[in-house]
Order: sequence, then structure tokens, then C-alpha cells
Amino acid sequence: MTERVKYLQQITPFNLLPLEVLQGIAEQLEEVTYSKDKVIYQQEISKLKGVDIIVKGEYESFFYDSVQNKRLVEYHNPGFCYGGVSVLLNRRLSLRTVIAKKGTLVYFLHRKDFRAICKAYEDFFLYFTAEFGKRMQNEEFVHFFKQPPAFDDSYLAADQLYSRKIDSLEFRAIVKCSATTPIYEAARQMTNHKVSCLFVTDSHEQIAGYVTDITLRDRVIAERRDAADPLETVMDSHTVSIDADAYIYEAILMMFSTKTRYLLVKKNDEYIGFLSRNRLLSEQAQSPLVFIQSVKSAVSDDELKRKWESVPHFVNQLLERGVNAKIANQVISTIADTIAQKVIEGVIEKVGPPPAKFVFMVLGSEGRKEQTFKTDQDNAIIYEDKANEHREVVREYFLDFATQVSGRLNGIGIDYCTGGFMAQNPKWTHSLSHWKRNYTSWMAESLPETVINFSTFFDCRFVYGDENIMHELKAFLDEELKKPMEKLFHNMAINALQYEPPLTFFKNIRTFTKDKREVFDIKKAMTPIVDLVRVYALKHRVFEVNTGDRMQELRKLEVFNDTAYHELSQSYYFLMSMRLKKQALQVIQDKSPPDNYIDLSTLTKIEQVTLKEIFKVIGNFQTKIRMDFTNSVF
Repeated sequence: MTERVKYLQQITPFNLLPLEVLQGIAEQLEEVTYSKDKVIYQQEISKLKGVDIIVKGEYESFFYDSVQNKRLVEYHNPGFCYGGVSVLLNRRLSLRTVIAKKGTLVYFLHRKDFRAICKAYEDFFLYFTAEFGKRMQNEEFVHFFKQPPAFDDSYLAADQLYSRKIDSLEFRAIVKCSATTPIYEAARQMTNHKVSCLFVTDSHEQIAGYVTDITLRDRVIAERRDAADPLETVMDSHTVSIDADAYIYEAILMMFSTKTRYLLVKKNDEYIGFLSRNRLLSEQAQSPLVFIQSVKSAVSDDELKRKWESVPHFVNQLLERGVNAKIANQVISTIADTIAQKVIEGVIEKVGPPPAKFVFMVLGSEGRKEQTFKTDQDNAIIYEDKANEHREVVREYFLDFATQVSGRLNGIGIDYCTGGFMAQNPKWTHSLSHWKRNYTSWMAESLPETVINFSTFFDCRFVYGDENIMHELKAFLDEELKKPMEKLFHNMAINALQYEPPLTFFKNIRTFTKDKREVFDIKKAMTPIVDLVRVYALKHRVFEVNTGDRMQELRKLEVFNDTAYHELSQSYYFLMSMRLKKQALQVIQDKSPPDNYIDLSTLTKIEQVTLKEIFKVIGNFQTKIRMDFTNSVF
């Protein structure tokens, strides 16, 4: 037996191969030597001709960051095989930069021979794919491995700026008054109509100028002018208009060149509305915060609907730029919250002020700030306890209020909950004392139905109203959870074990056929993580609502060690990112309703390998929860 064969027999995964195969490989190996500090491969530049098996010396591998600092440095000693993952899963490009640290001798195996072995011996192939799957659970590795797309690829960037026309935007209605109107009366009209710009008409009722909030500040208050003076004494007569068929970039250039903050929009020689500079620029902004601000400034349900419909486009661009799925979830949830708040304020303005303090809260995935594009309403109302003589009046108001809120949200595109978890359902709009009784009975009974209710309503979050009511409910729950709750935790653990990771006995991804496609349900694949983290959060009285935040708190409490936390967190957000991207493409490209089914044929080898490793992680945690809460490993 040659020295080369003996050496290969000591190295994983070559030691998985039959002796006669090793003898054949040994004959194909080439000996290559590298001097100290020789740069052998450069990340994402060098194309590998094969794989290196280190015999003597040492490899140093790492990523360079944007300022040429070495990141994720690793040292590889004799027996290490470099290049297998790059050849198989990265288009032959070296994953990392590699330097020989000492006088180094390697056995080189050509890629055609390496690939032939992978095709013939599955265990050999799986060694490299599994290794890559483990690395893809390291957030820093993923960050440096992922190639950032061009930043001019943004949904709200250059191509939109130069291709969209003015008439695709939402205009403000023109509010007018005559030039002889007293200043104080004009200010009152601006307040009533909630506008920052009021247009002034001449004796022929033609627009002759305008006044703004700034006008009132600079020319009235600062100059201590009499508020009874006519408006024409302070108005700005320099009006600028643009045709609705003009392009957005033309409007922006016109605003900057004329130094105006407001543009009148014309169609068929008639004014149909106006645009403010801030609003127009916010339509083009790439920042989530500015986009959310534009949602806040929406003036109609139709405009809110258009904003909501554009969210998949916007969030998809965030994901393509490498933004973490947790942040993408938060953006979606914040936009949904903003829409809900606008709707609630609109309904209150219509039906009158509420007869009692209250909280409008959201539940489930929205409550956890983990919304996707396939989402519906999950909400409830808690109102303060009132004396008996007012109880029915209060309840009647909030049920009518909730029905109107849910109806408007449904019209905007946040659909009714098919399971009925909505405030308009009389079961889920009640006084604070009634809600306390609900939670107490769910915890005491601990039946399958009540466990689901408790899980849904434990994931609750304040959106609008008097937050002190929510604080009181959480304080009540905190005290209740100090009592023995073993039956509740047992049944919630059983619920967390309901969905198993979709892995076959041979560790392949289990699928089912839907519309002639082999798919798995990614929502069900993620559910065990949400459920098991919730059980531990309850056990340790952690009141964070977000799954990621709960994991962090449980790590601080040493319920999860660092390794467990990172494995679970990275697994969860890898799945969430895959889910959001898939749903966004369904909405954007396919123009179809989003779902939770992932077609295996659409995934790369890298994604499939990473999924297998993630499903193993979930399975291991389910074993832990069995032992901790059910006293069983089966």
C-alpha cells in the first residue's frame, strides 16, 4: 500500500471510500508546493481547477471586508481538504482567500476526478454539502459569502424616477379661499382641512397665489401682523404648475429650479390637485423610514391600499441587498401598524370619541412582528371596566367601532381572519376584567383549543389606545405564571411537537405534490421554532413578543447557550428570508396571491443543503423540549 493511500485513509471524507477507489485516486494526485505567505486563492475571483489535500504546512483562509481587514480567519492543517465546497456549490469560485503560512505541500486532485467521486459515492458528496450547510448558519459567513446586488437595482430608484408619470401619484385636493379672506379665517380652514398649503383666488376665482404654514410663521407671527388683515397681504403669488402627463423627474427638477415647495397639477387645462416637494421626494426615497412616513401622510383608504400593495416590491429590494429577515418583518409590521392607526383614527373621527379608555392590540404573527405577505387580520380590543349602567353602551360602541375598522382594513388589503380572531368578533372585544378571566381559564383548562387561544393571545402587542391597560394585563399574567403551570407547559410542548421538520429517514427533504410540483410548507417548517421558543418564554416569564427577541432574552437567562441561540436564530431567519423572497416574487412576477409552498426544483444546491442542516437543528431542539416538558424522548 502506497504512502498516498495510507494518508488518504486517515482523512475524512476519503476514509469513507473503498480501498480500490483510494488506490485509483492516489494515482491521479499531483504534488504541489507553496512558499510561505503565497496567496493561493482570492475570494470570489480565483477559479479552482480542483481540490487541495494538505500534507505538510498550513493554509490560512479568511474573507476580506470592505477595508481589507481579515474576517472569519481559519487555519487548516495537514489532513484538511480545501476547495470541495467551492467546486460543487460556488461555480468553482474560491469561497475565501487562502494563503500558505508555511512551506506547504498539498496533494492536488483535479475537479473532474473529484466530481466523478461525488457522483459515485453519495456519502462523500454529502460530507461537503453538509459542511457548507453548517457554515450557512453562521450569520457573518452568510454576510461575506452573499454578493451584494447593484444598489441602482432599487424598486424606488432610477428607473422608476425616469419612467413614472405624475398622474401615477396621489395628489392633494386643492383647498381655496378668496384673497380678501382674513388671515385668521384662512388659518382655521387649513386646520379644518388638515393641509399645510392653502391656495388663494382672485376676484375671477382664478388661483392667484398661496399661503403655507411657513407663510403664517414668517409673515404674520414673526412680524406681529394683525390676523384680521386680508390674505392677499401675505400670500406668495409665485405659483408653478405642471401637466399630469409629465414625468416625475421633470417635476422634481422644476421644483428645485423654481425654488417652489408646491406644484399645481393640470389636466386638460384644469387644476386637479397639487404636490408638495417633501411628498414627491418621499415617493422616490429608498429608506424604509421615509416610506413609512409616506404611509402616515396618506389621505384616503385608496392611497393606503396602493401603499400596502407596494410593500412586497419595497421589502424584496431590502432582502436583495442583504437586509436581515427580522428587519424586513419589522418593516412590514410597522407599515401594517401605521395603516391600522390611520384607519382607527379615521373611524374615531367618524363615530365620535370612545366612551372608555381602550387598547387595540394585534395578535399572532402580527403580534410577534413577523408578518409576511400572506397575512390576515388578527386583533382584539380591551377596554377599561365601567360601572354597570355604562357597560352595554361601552360594549356596543366598541363592537361597532371594531366592525368598521376591520371592514376598512379588509378593503385596503389586510384580509379578514378566516379563523375569526378579530375585534369585530364579540368573543375578542371585552373589558379588562373579562380578559383576565379569559387568560385564567385558558391556563387552568389547558385543552387543545384553549392552548391555541392562549398561544395566540400571548403573542399580543399594543397598536393604539391607552398602553397602561396592556401593561396591567401583562403584570397580571406575570403574577399568574409564577404559579405551578406544569399542565399548561406540557400541553404547549405537545403543540410545539405537532409539526416535525420535513426530513425523511434518509435525511432528504420530504415533499408532497401540489399542482404537479414537489413542495414543502415552509410555514409549517418554521412553526416548531416559534412554538418551542414561546414555551420557554412562558416558563421563564419572558414577555418579549418577537421570536428573535425571546431567543435573546432566553440566552441572557442561560436557558439557551450561545451555540443553541445562534443555531436556532440563524435557522429561523434563513427560513423567514426564503419565505419572504418567495412570496414577494409571487406578487411581483407572477401577479398571484402568495402562499407558503416552496418548490424544491427552484432551490439551488446550496439552499437545499442548508435546509437539511436547519431541519436537523429543529429536530434536535424538539428532542430537548420533549425531555424538558414531557419527560419523554419519543
